[in-house]
Amino acid sequence: MNVDYIIVGLGLAGLAFSKELEANNKSFAVFENNSQNSSVVAGGVYNPVILKRFTPVWEASNQLNVALPFYQELENKFKKRYNFPIDIFRIFKSIEEQNNWFVASDNQALSNYMVSEINHSAIDGIQANHGYGKLVNTGWVDTQLLLNDYSAYLKTKNALLNESFNHADVIISDENIKYQHITATKIVFCEGFGMLQNPFFNYLPMQEAKGELLIIHAPNLKVNALIKAAVFVLPLGNDLYKVGATFNWKDKTQNPSEEGKIELLEKLDTFLNVPYKVVKQLAGIRPTVKDRRPLVGTHPHYKNLAILNGLGTRGVIIAPIAAKQLYNYLENGVSINPEYSILRFLKD
Repeated sequence: MNVDYIIVGLGLAGLAFSKELEANNKSFAVFENNSQNSSVVAGGVYNPVILKRFTPVWEASNQLNVALPFYQELENKFKKRYNFPIDIFRIFKSIEEQNNWFVASDNQALSNYMVSEINHSAIDGIQANHGYGKLVNTGWVDTQLLLNDYSAYLKTKNALLNESFNHADVIISDENIKYQHITATKIVFCEGFGMLQNPFFNYLPMQEAKGELLIIHAPNLKVNALIKAAVFVLPLGNDLYKVGATFNWKDKTQNPSEEGKIELLEKLDTFLNVPYKVVKQLAGIRPTVKDRRPLVGTHPHYKNLAILNGLGTRGVIIAPIAAKQLYNYLENGVSINPEYSILRFLKD
């Protein structure tokens, strides 16, 4: 088999790069062994405001300008809905947070998202003694549905290989790359925290952050906005809500834990005052980088080996623009934004 590209991994990074290749009439084969599930269990929320400090998310405006049309194109392609615009209600813990909200909402970079007024309207089922702030032009992406549909689509094109990728079988030359029965011009690794087992890129700094989520059934909670307090509560429809998320830097397993469940429930109970039932628990490992920037670029010695990784908690908005930057670099020689590029870790 001869292809232009081999892609290793089909999370949001692999999907975004595959879509970029297809848009440019490049052939490719994707390897996916379903060993990583950070994209599938992600909250999928896009929001350009850091809700802990009310400061702008890095590059969020540029990222959203690419990401929102990206998901619209996929919705048009598959005749499905993946992007769900939804307001966010940030519950305040104190008068000080109210004041901080007022100040932040005057920031020009945030004024399109933060409604300056403090809202004291009651929300049935939610305790908000100090009121809440409202964010608009935000939403969430159903990453699990999208990845399931995209995987099925690639299967129809015979472009998806559901098997593990063996790095030891890669044979690199100046002209091409051979991997078992496939010859390609380049390989792009989108392996999530599996990068730590990749001999070509495991020198890059990555921290595995385990995240856990709950799905609860709360028929008396009638909200149509995402509620953010000690944890977020995201309405999914049919009285189901996604609750998350934890950050665990020590547990490297992908299995749901009792510890994670207890942490989420304790935080949820600080502001939710209606009955609910836990119907599902999810867990995954986020591929994060200390500076919270992605890992995009090529190997220092093998220019036909590339990486697209480290998307962290904001993969839904970072993946499309990062994939576009990598493609334009590999095919057109356009420099990668230094804040995205792995070259920042190769400086003296």
